[in-house]
Amino acid sequence: MSGGWTAYLCLASALTGLFGPAVAVKEHDFKKCDQAGFCKRNRAFADHVVANTAWESPYNILADSTSFKDGQLQATILKTVNDAGETVRLPITVSFLESGTARVTVDEEKRQKGEIELRGDSKARKQRYNEAEQWVIVGGLTLDKEAKVDYQDNTQITVQYGPESKFEATIKFAPFSIDFKRDGDTHIKLNDKGLLNMEHWRPRIEASPAPENQEGEDSSSSETESVETTAAQVPEAYPGEDQNTWWEESFGGNTDSKPRGPESVALDISFIGYDHIYGIPSHTGPLSLRQTRGGEGNFQEPYRMYNADVFEYILDSPMTLYGSIPFLQAHRKDSSVGIFWLNAAETWVDITKEKESKNPLALGIGSKTSTSTHWISEAGLLDVFIFLGPTPQDLIRKYSELTGTTAMPQEFSLGYHQCRWNYVSDEDVKDVDRKMDKFNIPYDVIWLDIEYTDDKKYFTWDGHSFADPIGMGKQLESHGRQLVAIIDPHIKNVDGYKVSEELKSQKFAVNNKDGEIFEGWCWPGSSHWVDAFNAAARKWWATLFKYARFEGSMRNTWIWNDMNEPSVFNGPETTMPKDNLHYGNWEHRDIHNLNGLTFHNATFEALKSREAGEFRRPFVLTRSFFAGSQRLGAMWTGDNQAAWDHLEGSIPMVLSQNIAGFPFSGADVGGFFGNPEKELLTRWYQAGAFYPFFRAHAHIDSRRREPYLAGEPYTTIIAAALRLRYSLLPSWYTAFRQAYLTNEPVIKPMFYTHPNEEAGFAIDDQFFVGNTGLLAKPVTQKDKETVDIWIPDNEVYYDYFTYDIIPSSKGKTVTLDAPLSKIPLLMQGGRIFARRDRPRRSSTLMKWDDYTLVVTVGKDGKTAEGDLYVDDGDSYEFEKGQYIYRKFILDGDAKTISSVDGEDRKKVKEGDWMKKMHQVTVDRIIIVGAPASWDKQEVTVESEGETWTATLEYTPAGKGRAAFAVVKKVGARIGADWKVSFA
Repeated sequence: MSGGWTAYLCLASALTGLFGPAVAVKEHDFKKCDQAGFCKRNRAFADHVVANTAWESPYNILADSTSFKDGQLQATILKTVNDAGETVRLPITVSFLESGTARVTVDEEKRQKGEIELRGDSKARKQRYNEAEQWVIVGGLTLDKEAKVDYQDNTQITVQYGPESKFEATIKFAPFSIDFKRDGDTHIKLNDKGLLNMEHWRPRIEASPAPENQEGEDSSSSETESVETTAAQVPEAYPGEDQNTWWEESFGGNTDSKPRGPESVALDISFIGYDHIYGIPSHTGPLSLRQTRGGEGNFQEPYRMYNADVFEYILDSPMTLYGSIPFLQAHRKDSSVGIFWLNAAETWVDITKEKESKNPLALGIGSKTSTSTHWISEAGLLDVFIFLGPTPQDLIRKYSELTGTTAMPQEFSLGYHQCRWNYVSDEDVKDVDRKMDKFNIPYDVIWLDIEYTDDKKYFTWDGHSFADPIGMGKQLESHGRQLVAIIDPHIKNVDGYKVSEELKSQKFAVNNKDGEIFEGWCWPGSSHWVDAFNAAARKWWATLFKYARFEGSMRNTWIWNDMNEPSVFNGPETTMPKDNLHYGNWEHRDIHNLNGLTFHNATFEALKSREAGEFRRPFVLTRSFFAGSQRLGAMWTGDNQAAWDHLEGSIPMVLSQNIAGFPFSGADVGGFFGNPEKELLTRWYQAGAFYPFFRAHAHIDSRRREPYLAGEPYTTIIAAALRLRYSLLPSWYTAFRQAYLTNEPVIKPMFYTHPNEEAGFAIDDQFFVGNTGLLAKPVTQKDKETVDIWIPDNEVYYDYFTYDIIPSSKGKTVTLDAPLSKIPLLMQGGRIFARRDRPRRSSTLMKWDDYTLVVTVGKDGKTAEGDLYVDDGDSYEFEKGQYIYRKFILDGDAKTISSVDGEDRKKVKEGDWMKKMHQVTVDRIIIVGAPASWDKQEVTVESEGETWTATLEYTPAGKGRAAFAVVKKVGARIGADWKVSFA
């Protein structure tokens, strides 16, 4: 299940004939920039600045307020608010961190001290929201005490910081701006365009209330009585600023009171000499973000980040979706830089590009492009982190030092997940389980949507349809499989439901603006929402997951958190009113984009404490997310459609998640809405086999589409794609281990792996898997039986299935045959990766299977390397050293393939799992591109003081195909040092 507006699907369908296609109508349920007062004001301010070249920013640092100590600059910005020269004081802190990251934070003195007045009887907090750091930042804030002031006078101060003092920040006082340099060159500028705008607190003299607008009407266009002000209160960012939405705003039949008045923060951030920028998921559209102002082919709206239940979303749009990560990267040849905008309120980002040329007669030839971004948030602090790279890997690493890395997943979660809204009974679940086995289709998890509950009451079971959940769970357990049940944050408001009664009596729910428990409408009807910002509420939430409390759940039961934006069917834009109050009396507007993370976190922590002594990694899928959600589990892209363009659009969406630090991501295979034709369904499984999170899902009104129902040849082809995924699970798991260590993407776009190849910067339909050298390009178009794949380097590439040598070279595009039965998948030379080739029904049953190593000989004919990570796939014992990490090395000169400890670790005391892993061996080694001199060679294996002989089968090169050799009966333990020699 997904899509809050599904409840209104029938009505929408009925109206389609009157008002046109449903998709066009749905878009109007969500605001455009000119319907959000603060966005409209700041965009208009930007237009004013551009149109008035004599404009001077009213923000200036007091030179005598500056102080620098232990890597931190503190000062006061004075904002001149009117012609009378009255000012507002804005404390600024610029922190230089040991990691080489810089942080710029600006607050408002009156709000900082809680000295503002609120309208009416509001209980809202009087400050700007300053607690996002508590939820998002987990480290990396140690100050760089080696940072030093290089130059200072009455106009500016320059600080050198970072590794070998290669980074430099010049803070200019009047008007305020900051230039960030690396090796003497400017890469990022703050307030270079003069668009800094912090809407300071001002009192309101009450006027007649504005009439409510009709749904979809621009709330700032209504005729209202002007607010009377004195000269000292004139707060306009520019002359003639629209003030109609300062104090109250209506949209879609809902009115938002604004007890603190206008309080948006906005800033322009320019990337000098950078044409391509990436990140700020989740949106549809290309990986390399588009301009949002003017010009054919550009978006005309800013990218919006306001987590929302966007039912049946449209493609190629900057419209908001379910989650947001305000982490943006800029890239050019040989250089990457980025910023992280730490603000949980509704945020919009405009993107514009301009060419610069030093020679006015050059007519653009040789000019460089710079990209300017305009960040606009409704409330909160101005808090931005600056990353100066210089590589994409550096950006991810520094960002992840702040927000954390990907949770080490349970191994089963990397297998295939079978889901629909809804499996109708426990017998239905068991029947699907049996049929998947009957057709030899591997899978690991089957999912239950909301209909398993007793009348939408979470932590209960429907007594008729799911009368025996334990029996269902035990059948799955006997096949090594798992169950995922949905539990959402809305709690049914009904008498006799203990969860609801406890929520209300203990005051653990979100309140409305008057401080009373908020009541809204969701799947159960009248509902209340758990306030996961409250530590006591989180502690209570954890008790609900105890096996004794959630009867029918078992050790193989895991959780799906949907609707946690939160989705409120009768709320503005299908979500919670912004003037609702959370724990600490923070308004919902302050924390909206964090809401999903806090609920995800509450469930994640709950699953870690279901039973005393049970220390297992949780699996929790979330729909809504923010920076830091990667520490908690997986996400998916929401309510897509069973259409070819949605299949095609899923790949840049998942790639965007990967480079934004949340790699455990996927899209609903087959499309959530609609009924995919069989060719589309088959191609989607082939693509989904390369999503880090691999789940099929379908709407309740969609026809059943389990793989065995597709019929031939489709079922066989789908099963082959699934078996490919399962055979490569060791390599997927190794890639996730790297993500756990450094947050490196699990699937990697071309600009990330080949940052010097400009032709690859905009490519977003092919990718590498981990460090395997596997280059995939799924077929995403109807009736397509070839693909054009771009070769990023001069290394040799082999077809994964046939071992054909791909006849191409660096920067060239080659056309590959891709009939329906084939996935376009290449192997880059010089790599070694691991597989498990024995077909099994689930990953759990593969646990003790032997390994196959695939060696792809590099272009030099001599070298290759790779790695493998193994642990128990379930517990946290890996944190105590209970794991195996091996490096594999081909030395063509010595004619050897060897395995060594990848971390040169000291010997650890072995637990039960490691002792049992001694039984697991490398059974086969396949060498693609094997030298002809290896034919008929004797093969010996040396390990642990013993030597024995293996068998070699050599196949010479054929027409277009590389020679390959298969070494059988290797027999070396996977956790031991060994060497295979070709005499």
